[in-house]
Amino acid sequence: MTTYSTARLQGISLFVQAVEAGSFSAAASRAGLSRSAVGKSVATLEARLGIRLLDRTTRRLGLTVEGEDFYRSCLRVLAELDEAEARAATGRREVSGRLRVSLPVTFGRKWVMPVLRDLARRHRKLSLDVSFTDRAVDLVEENIDLAVRLGDPGNSSSIAARRLGVQRFVVCGSPGYFAARGYPATIEDLPAHDCITFSQGGRVLPWRLAGADNQPVNIKVAGRHTISDGEALRSAVLDGMGMAQFPTWLVVDELKAGTLATVPGSREVEGFPILALWPAARELAPKIRAAVDELLGAFTPSPWE
Repeated sequence: MTTYSTARLQGISLFVQAVEAGSFSAAASRAGLSRSAVGKSVATLEARLGIRLLDRTTRRLGLTVEGEDFYRSCLRVLAELDEAEARAATGRREVSGRLRVSLPVTFGRKWVMPVLRDLARRHRKLSLDVSFTDRAVDLVEENIDLAVRLGDPGNSSSIAARRLGVQRFVVCGSPGYFAARGYPATIEDLPAHDCITFSQGGRVLPWRLAGADNQPVNIKVAGRHTISDGEALRSAVLDGMGMAQFPTWLVVDELKAGTLATVPGSREVEGFPILALWPAARELAPKIRAAVDELLGAFTPSPWE
């Protein structure tokens, strides 16, 4: 039988925390350790495996190809450990009760609700209470059991989080638009095109593009049109009004069907994490754990990639 030392398991846990936090410093703060201790633990893990898991830059940590595969495996292992502890602690309590969930509007409708519907069908004593909003919510004040959010929730000690995936962005338009107007060859060509920008909270969001060093950079784009709803933005681009940048989860069906096309030579650019959030001070009830595990299973690997 294989034995696992405490240091070995801690190394895996700290590696996952470093990926989710985005830096050794942030992971160290969460774990109550020094930055050097976290960095040394990850380095020891890499040495034992004989592969490089992380690309380290002055700005952020990035997963290597091997690191992405190992990270997903670690998530599954840690989720199973969490489930084993929960079963032992709760005596296999039934998944039941009212689960209050807050979801982002478009992503929640398209990707999260099908998962929650399946969960509710299997657990007849579970009731869903789902609200949709793109604003920040206070889980404790608003009595929310579980939220799914796109982007960094901050370092609030009152929130526990599990990363479900990451958004990737792509610039695309309809084949008809590109046939009539051609493709932009460089960023400098964008002003000659009908770009449609997305606004959130009254602020026009920049496009996230690959820079010269292949690192994501935010570019302010002068849009002919601005739309504040993702599905309406997609419809406008499908109708040939212009080109826009989308998260791949929003346009995966259209790209597969050929009704939208990406700009040749452009690459998918990594954006913000997709997170499941719940109140850290609240007991992790079986209904919350079941929902998080279901989402992890559904989004690993990402169904929109």
